[in-house]
Amino acid sequence: MSNNELEERLEKYLKLTKKALEKVRIDATTEKKQAQAEDFLNMAKSYYSDALHFKDKGELVTALAAVSYAHAWLDAGVRIRLFDVGNDNKLFTLPE
Repeated sequence: MSNNELEERLEKYLKLTKKALEKVRIDATTEKKQAQAEDFLNMAKSYYSDALHFKDKGELVTALAAVSYAHAWLDAGVRIRLFDVGNDNKLFTLPE
């Protein structure tokens, strides 16, 4: 993959994950679920922030890995019903 292709892919996933972070809402019915949801969301935000940091340093592969982890935390939270995202199957992997 060329550096240009890597940059394009990174930008695509940064935009996608930013949009997902803006859409996700905590859907916790108990204190325990609230704490878990906040932890998942914090992990997603931290990895997203890391991705931006690595992008700024020119470490594009590491940035792409970090943004992938960020989105994975969001998808995991959706799958175990910690987050409400409506029926958005474009940004998220919905539970069955």
